[in-house]
Formats: sequence, structure tokens, C-alpha cells
Amino acid sequence: MASKDKKPASAAINLVAGGGAGMMEALVCHPLDTIKVRMQLSRRGKDAPRRGFVRTGMEIVKRETPLGLYKGLGAVLTGIVPKMAIRFTSFEWYKQLLSGGPGKPIDGRKIFVAGLAAGVTEAVAVVTPMEVIKIRLQAQHHSMADPLDVPKYRNAAHALYTVVKEEGFGALYRGVSLTALRQGSNQAVNFTAYSYFKDALYRLQPDLDKAAPLPGYQTTIIGLVSGAMGPLSNAPIDTIKTRLQKTPAEPGVSAFQRVSLIAADMFKQEGFHAFYKGITPRVMRVAPGQAVTFTVYEFLKSRLEKSGPLSIKADQYEE
Repeated sequence: MASKDKKPASAAINLVAGGGAGMMEALVCHPLDTIKVRMQLSRRGKDAPRRGFVRTGMEIVKRETPLGLYKGLGAVLTGIVPKMAIRFTSFEWYKQLLSGGPGKPIDGRKIFVAGLAAGVTEAVAVVTPMEVIKIRLQAQHHSMADPLDVPKYRNAAHALYTVVKEEGFGALYRGVSLTALRQGSNQAVNFTAYSYFKDALYRLQPDLDKAAPLPGYQTTIIGLVSGAMGPLSNAPIDTIKTRLQKTPAEPGVSAFQRVSLIAADMFKQEGFHAFYKGITPRVMRVAPGQAVTFTVYEFLKSRLEKSGPLSIKADQYEE
């Protein structure tokens, strides 16, 4: 596969379009992420009946009100703009670096590497601290309807302050290697599949202007399919990462030892299926999330490029 784009979007366009797409994705899909985290943190034995995502969601709503499904949303919204800006901007930068310049053809292997690098970049820069705070908030079982049920972490800012105060700044980067591996593999698969599908649709519809975005419904469909591929390929990594980030570090125990202990304990106590806990809500969240992200991103990017102020000319970019 060879892909040749029109002029790359400017960093300003990636910031606005990526940030807007990310905010929409978070608002629509965050409840499924909360359900996924609760399922991953549940420690039910091998012989215990499995609790599905519908029942898990219903129990959260019953015990903690519907707002309980949005625990940790503040942390996500705080990090979503820089996360998406970094994702799309770094992906374009890595893609151009590998292809030899803006607008030059690039094959699928190089797109895979560019997506992998973009995912690792966003994981280190934004995602890991954001997820540590988000998971601490989501893991709390307090009812948001009961004013006397005071949680340890009141909101994202308080959780950030408390974690740093009690565990040190390094606690925000607990599980960074697993997060980088998850984000890298996610974006490698995601961008590669999306690029293949996008090129295929343009080939199947020769009357479409390749300088213009695909129709919105087509972007949504290929974003949905490509978005489902990442979670299916790295579910065990995400489950171990969630458990690692939920608890404080133990003195004298390295990150590798903790990961090994968590994985061994999961397999021994809960069986192999434990590594795939939360896979249904994760796919249900990530797949439509990527569909929303790509659809909103392409829409906003197209509108911003037409409006002019945030865009830059190709020759300016090359300079």
C-alpha cells in the first residue's frame, strides 16, 4: 500500500481538531470505560459466575447513581486535548520522517511504525499520568448521591495532589511501560488499518476527490472497524496495567516484579479468562470512540483548512 496525502495539517489544526474529537469521544464513551475498569479490578475466582458488562453497569448505577459511570471524567477531559494533539501531530511528523518529507508516498509498514511511535509518545507525555488519576477515581465505590459517603479522592485535582503527596511524583508514571506498549500497539494497528481502508475506499470510488475527506458515514465505519482491532490484540496488557496503576508501589519491589506477580496471581486465582476481563466494554468503548474521533477530526480538520487562519501552506511547512 502506498499512501499520498495532500499537504499535512498544521499543529494548530491538529490541536483544535484532535482536541475537539477527543472531547466528544470522552463524553460519549466514558461510561463504558468505567465499567471496563471495574470489571478488570474485580477479583472473582475461577469457579465464580462471571459478571457481564451490563450487570456491572447496572450495579454501578444502582449503588452510586448514573453519575458514578462518569467517575474520572475530569482527568480524561483535562488530558484529552494534549493527548489527541500529540497523537495526530506526532503521527504526521513520524510519517513524514519515515517517508522522507511531507506529501511523499509511504507504505503500510512505515505507517505501522509511525503509529507505534505516536502511541508511545502520547503514553509518556500525557496518557500514563491521566490514567493513574482516572483509575484511582473509577476504582472508588462510593455513592455520589450520599453526601456522607466521602471518598478518598474528591475529584481529579484532589486525586492528583493526594497521589503525589502520599506516593511521590513517580507514582503518576506507574505502569508507563505497559501503557506505552498498549498505546503504541493500539495506534500502530489503528492508523495502519484506517489508512488501508481509506485508500481502498478512494480506489473503489474513483469519482471522489482525493483532496477532500471521505463522506462522514464512511469515515465512521472504517474508524469503528480499525478501532476494534487494537483492544483485541492487547487486552492482557491493559488488564495488568489497570491493576498495577490502581495500587501504591511496594518498597523494594521493582515494576517488572510487580507486573510478574500480578500476572501470576491473576492466572492462579482467576484463570486465563481474567486477562480478558472488561474486553467487551473496552471494544464497545474504543471502537465507537475511534469512529467518533476520526469522524469529528476529519470534519473539523476539513472545516479549519477551508477557513484559513489555522492552516499553513505546503511551502511554509517545508521550510
